[in-house]
Parts: sequence; structure tokens; C-alpha cells
Amino acid sequence: MSHYLKLFATYFVLTFTTNLFADGLFMVRSNLGFPEAMAVLQNSLIKHGYKISRVQRVDVGLTKNKYKTDKYRVVFYGKAKEVGEISERYPDFIPYLPLKIAIFAEGEQTLLVATNPDEYERMYKEPGMSSYFKRWKTDLRSVLKDVVTAK
Repeated sequence: MSHYLKLFATYFVLTFTTNLFADGLFMVRSNLGFPEAMAVLQNSLIKHGYKISRVQRVDVGLTKNKYKTDKYRVVFYGKAKEVGEISERYPDFIPYLPLKIAIFAEGEQTLLVATNPDEYERMYKEPGMSSYFKRWKTDLRSVLKDVVTAK
């Protein structure tokens, strides 16, 4: 496949995928640099009662495959008691846990992207999960607001 054809295919997929799934995502842009935004994100998650289970580097794999990328991480977080309860009562929801926020640098700014918990509620109709989804949505909005408004 020629270089231009690969670029066009990538552009096409990214453009239309973004448009199709944008409603299912929360995406914010912060004027903070990557390290500062990451610190605010982690502190806000902790303030909201979440534990950060791990931070996964994504940029290493992308760079190995010759993609040019800046800092790119996925922050996995959750509440241990809650994850245990959900895992026991709703084992088919386990693949979605812990919750995740992607954070990546774009020049001098930082972008954060996460699944809107409304998407979980649309696809997972268990009534007992609804209260989790509503709280996750409220918490996620607050966490993202903390990052966007931090100076």
C-alpha cells in the first residue's frame, strides 16, 4: 500500500470514527502541560475517592511502530470496594473495569478522553448498575473540570 493511501485510510477512519462515537465520549482540552495535567488528574481522582490502579504508557508502543507521538498515557482508576461488588454481582461487566481516562499531549496543551458513563448504561441494562453509572458520570465531569480549570 502506498504511503499516501495509508495516510488517506487513516484520515478516513479517524474522521468518521470520531464523528460516529463523539457522543459517547467526554473530551476536554487543558492549557496545562502534560506533567501538570497528569498531576491534577491524579489528585482529583484521589480527592473523589478513587484509587489509581496503574498508569499505562501508550507512546512507547506507538513509537516502536514508527508513529510520531508525544506523551500518551491511560490512567486506570476505581474504588476497590465498588469494583469487588460489581465483579461479584455483575461478572460480565468486569472487562470495563477499572475505569479509564486517556491523557495525551498536543503541543503545549493536554487532552483527556474518557467514555461517557451514559454509554455503559445504554449497553448494560442491569438496574443495579444505574446508580454506579450516574455517580461515575458526575465524578468524571468534576474530575475533568478540575483539570480544565487548574492554573
